[in-house]
Amino acid sequence: MAVKKIDRLSFDATLEELETIVHQLEQGALPLEEALKQFEQGIHLVRAGQQKLEQAEQKIQILLSQADGSEQAVPFEPEQGA
Repeated sequence: MAVKKIDRLSFDATLEELETIVHQLEQGALPLEEALKQFEQGIHLVRAGQQKLEQAEQKIQILLSQADGSEQAVPFEPEQGA
């Protein structure tokens, strides 16, 4: 998967791809060259995931900003049963 395709994946799809690569590497059956290729792909996926999280955090901060520019702290309360 090319880096440009990784950037287009949703966050959930990025995690799924990363989990697949981790599983393949943990099996230990890949030849060295393929393992290195998968590892490199995994690094790209991790970076893309981190970027998506940072973008989401920035959007949240913008949405929580007050009209006067100050930020409003809102406690996080996860949904029950999720």
